[in-house]
Amino acid sequence: MKKLSFLILIFLSQIIVAQAPANYYDGTAGLTGAALKTKLSQIISNGHIDKGYGGLYTGYETTDRDNFFEKDGTVLDMYSEIPNGPDPYNYTPGQKQCGNYSQEGDCYNREHIVPQSLFSEKYPMRSDINFIRPTDGKVNGMRSDYPFGMVSKPTFTSKNGSKVGNNTTSGYSGTVFEPIDTFKGDIARMVFYFVTRYESRMADFSTGNMLANNTYPSLQDWELQVLLTWAAQDPVSPEEIARNNASYNFQGNRNPYIDHPEWIQAVWGTTSSDTQAPTAPANLAVNSTTASTATLSWAAATDNIGVASYEIYVDGVLKNTVSGSVTSASVTGLVANTTYSFYVIAKDAAGNASPASNTVQGTTNNSAPPVENAKEIFFSEYVEGSSHNKALEISNFTGATVDLSNYSVKKQVNGSGGWTNSYILSGTLESGQALVLRNSSSAFSCNFNSIAVAGAPLDFNGNDPVALFKGNTLIDVIGTFSNRANFAEDKTLRRLVANPNTTYTVSEWEVLSVDTCSGLGIANPSINLNTNDSKHVKKFTVSPNPVKNGMIQISGFEESNVRAEIYNMTGQLVQTVDKVSKTSDRIQLKNLPKGIYILKAGNQAAKFIIE
Repeated sequence: MKKLSFLILIFLSQIIVAQAPANYYDGTAGLTGAALKTKLSQIISNGHIDKGYGGLYTGYETTDRDNFFEKDGTVLDMYSEIPNGPDPYNYTPGQKQCGNYSQEGDCYNREHIVPQSLFSEKYPMRSDINFIRPTDGKVNGMRSDYPFGMVSKPTFTSKNGSKVGNNTTSGYSGTVFEPIDTFKGDIARMVFYFVTRYESRMADFSTGNMLANNTYPSLQDWELQVLLTWAAQDPVSPEEIARNNASYNFQGNRNPYIDHPEWIQAVWGTTSSDTQAPTAPANLAVNSTTASTATLSWAAATDNIGVASYEIYVDGVLKNTVSGSVTSASVTGLVANTTYSFYVIAKDAAGNASPASNTVQGTTNNSAPPVENAKEIFFSEYVEGSSHNKALEISNFTGATVDLSNYSVKKQVNGSGGWTNSYILSGTLESGQALVLRNSSSAFSCNFNSIAVAGAPLDFNGNDPVALFKGNTLIDVIGTFSNRANFAEDKTLRRLVANPNTTYTVSEWEVLSVDTCSGLGIANPSINLNTNDSKHVKKFTVSPNPVKNGMIQISGFEESNVRAEIYNMTGQLVQTVDKVSKTSDRIQLKNLPKGIYILKAGNQAAKFIIE
């Protein structure tokens, strides 16, 4: 089995890095603008085999499997995929194809990124897999035949954040559809493929407020500006490359703008009528330095179409470029104990540059300061509740009393920008004890070492990571960073000793499962899990955890035939079990909604999550 898995991984890796066959794009050298677009149209029209409208579902078996996010082989749906968390629903290829639907998750169908109505459902456009993706039927229906644009006040929002509403960029104010950021570049490159592949037929197509009835540029200017920005903001991903290769194997032609994303600017970059530059980025700050790096953050610039990128200058020299969707960056390769000047410039897809931001100075360290790592205090628990019902638990397993005045808690709004809203801890924390910070509006009542904190940083939402700092050094994070998507699990991220800065890179951190000393007491004496002398409450094991099928297996009881009680996180008793056996037993849950629960039996207790 291991050998087979290894071979499969090799096969997949070869697919991902594969590119167009040799000589596929012969004749394109030196071409730009309309001439390049026409040559590409000729190339990608040759070899195109129409597999029919029904054949799309067959193609999706290889072109649209999720081997990149959950990596579970389900249908990769741009309109339901949540890149940094669990999807709201999944589709198994070949099952639940639309059909009828009334809500999200009912079925999936074939989404024409350029609507069928614009080309009167004619072939081969109707069955061209290079711009037709499998998507949830409900969201596909809500997208309707609208063009793509930017929405600030949505009339519909899907479960993954795709939106319908009036366009907010200049040149068009009608209804548009905006996908999530992860797939904006994918959609732009599919539209560019369509108007290139079928440029000779554009005069016969309806515009739909997005196409133009000409061979070049083939798009209405406002839509072109949006798509140019999206293509720049969301570069080609491994998922797109794999899909392009699979589509080529299926129907014999490719999307040239995935193989050569630079051709988008080569074809359309000179046609832009966008002459308005972005505003200057503001509030540039040096958040931290090491011996060789400086971490910067700034307030986002604005633009009439959209900011495509930020350029970071060090002592007047361009050092780094980042996407226009981010407002922070780490500058590397600096010299220790040296003062540098930094400023940032914003650019849009048309190449218009903003004025420079404010200039700031930062001095690198003599050497990387040590981090105490295993001797630090750290987050051991996060409890998610509705509205302000939130609490954080900080544990001390250092073996010594810790002066808390050296530590602070901060948050990062929506996972970007700098760490803000600092709450400085105070007092001391004994080894083996834990401190619970709870929002002052919280319904929780913690019996041991509980502090009610008014406002930020504990007034945060599910997109706000929370950090624990020692001085200016970030030593722990709990939140939606990369593969740390579940706030509610009993795990902590702890920085490895060699990387003391204020940014998060997954390879610089270790993940710990922590068995804490305090637990959270709820505002109900019958489920008080704390003891006055801070001793560890005896626990048993609940599996699987998180619970997914309504059945839990419990093991590790020290008592026999005791009554078990299940409470939700507001202290409400939601289920009782008359007798629980010693050693192990199974409990069928009674239609409990998703959330966090405590199972208590005798003097033992365990927490579990229902997904």
